[in-house]
Amino acid sequence: MTQFDVRIGINPLSWMNDDLPSLGGETPLEVALTEGRQIGYDGFELGNKFPREPLALKALLAQYDLALVSGWYSGRLARRSVAEEIASVDAHLELLSRNGSTVMVYGEVADSIQGAPQPLYQRPRFFSEAQWDAYAARVDEFARYTLSRGVRLAYHHHMGAYVETPADVDNLMARTSNAVGLLFDAGHITFAGGDPLTVLDKYIGRVCHVHCKDVRPAVMKLARNRNWSFLDSVINGAFTVPGDGAVDFPAIIDRLKRHGYRGWLVVEAEQDPVIARSYAYAEKGYRTLRSLVDAPLDAGASATKEAA
Repeated sequence: MTQFDVRIGINPLSWMNDDLPSLGGETPLEVALTEGRQIGYDGFELGNKFPREPLALKALLAQYDLALVSGWYSGRLARRSVAEEIASVDAHLELLSRNGSTVMVYGEVADSIQGAPQPLYQRPRFFSEAQWDAYAARVDEFARYTLSRGVRLAYHHHMGAYVETPADVDNLMARTSNAVGLLFDAGHITFAGGDPLTVLDKYIGRVCHVHCKDVRPAVMKLARNRNWSFLDSVINGAFTVPGDGAVDFPAIIDRLKRHGYRGWLVVEAEQDPVIARSYAYAEKGYRTLRSLVDAPLDAGASATKEAA
């Protein structure tokens, strides 16, 4: 554990992509785990190549002295009932809880276009207060259930989904209790047109999980101007690791330190590993975060310059 009780983990997206299996599809999971451990990461989030049986997952991670950070859950509360969602999540919750994870990444995939060949502006939206109220009530009830199982829901605002922009985050947070944690993703909120520090300052008390994703502004601009899909944006390099883009990670880590954030900082940057070589970029993300985490509170800016 570090000065403000965090651990640094990584998502296997640096090696292999769940939404686009052609990106890194040939890379064995063992390569990602070996390289991640060599770089210095404490744990991994789940990906599509991980075993889904609790004991098998525990044994695999133990081979590499890695912890289970968390795992994405594809929720559909925009379209189905809480009872249906509870029935669907049971095996995933069991996998997380039996492997020591205390947060679950919730991504709303109902009507989402994040994996579809559609321009980003065609994402789904709630258009009335009543729609927001009904959805938030279901999310809140579902979050109370996962919390009763020892796992807090970390709601992932995400490009191409119902909750994408800062205004969407406002609507959800205002209508839910503290049972609903917020997954703060610097890259997604920036791509959605927001200022990450503003959103973090506003909801830092609800943040229970952090995805450290950087962005390339020129690519984001092209994505909007040319009506790219989310996956087109990924392939063309909209996202990258901390220290390789425009997000002010020194300020973000400073805010989290001052607040006393406890939990994981997760490097999660969807890129084409043929272009953005997995080991090199995973190492750059780790070194950037490590230097910021280890630096004295007033020395964050200089630490990033050294890591870059």
